[in-house]
Amino acid sequence: MDRDRVFLGSIPAIYDRHLGPLISVPYADDLAFRLAEIEHGRLLETAAGTGIVTRAFVSSLPANVSIVATDLSQPMLDHASSQLRSTRVTWRQADAQNLPFPDVEFDAVVCQFGVMFFPDKRRAFSEAYRVLKPGGCFLFSVWDRIEENEFADIVVKSVASLFPDNPPMFVARTPHGHYDTAPLAGQLRAAGFSTVTTEIVTREAQACSAMSVAIGYCQGTPMRNEIEAHDPDRLAEATDVAAAAIIRHFGSGPINGKIRAHVITAVRNSCRPCEISMS
Repeated sequence: MDRDRVFLGSIPAIYDRHLGPLISVPYADDLAFRLAEIEHGRLLETAAGTGIVTRAFVSSLPANVSIVATDLSQPMLDHASSQLRSTRVTWRQADAQNLPFPDVEFDAVVCQFGVMFFPDKRRAFSEAYRVLKPGGCFLFSVWDRIEENEFADIVVKSVASLFPDNPPMFVARTPHGHYDTAPLAGQLRAAGFSTVTTEIVTREAQACSAMSVAIGYCQGTPMRNEIEAHDPDRLAEATDVAAAAIIRHFGSGPINGKIRAHVITAVRNSCRPCEISMS
């Protein structure tokens, strides 16, 4: 699990170029839509990664909403801040399990596809509750099971064939390993949240090519660390095998594949409404 949280070297830039538009942007837009009722105040983003959600917030939320974007990984923050110059955003390295902010500081806390990486989720949820104002929303997303996410499923299965004794399973184990939302809802309530709702959101991922998808997963995530731990010289081979498998399934040229995630909204108390509906 420690290795699953290592996003170093070229991984952040590759993720942002190949996987970000493919699987993160559709859900970043979804989260921004859900916060559209916030007209002013402060928003905290944890596990901000390469800043895809941050950029969506800057583009869609009113100018009176300021954003504090945090991540445990400084390399990820360095890349994110290089992609977005805005006086509305403060970038800060921080652990979501031990937030360096006062109580009741933020109107909303948001985390896109980061909760899966938290070693102590109950503690992270308690921290989100602590820094929220009464009535504030904690909004986050987790991937559904890997079989419901076509590109990820094909990549993992195809690369596994190269390493049958110890296949690289990061993508299935961590990003797609928390699809059972019942334990998460229980931990949220134990942390103090009064209302917890979950919604399945299905989207279509659009890629310019099978190779772009393969590069994104094999070289732009910690799956790369697993492949290179087997043999650094086989990274290109693994990427080619994944691309070939995607072509067999979807064909060459631009391709579309199903992606599916759970979006969870937790509310601290009920002093003011939190808009969570979606058309």
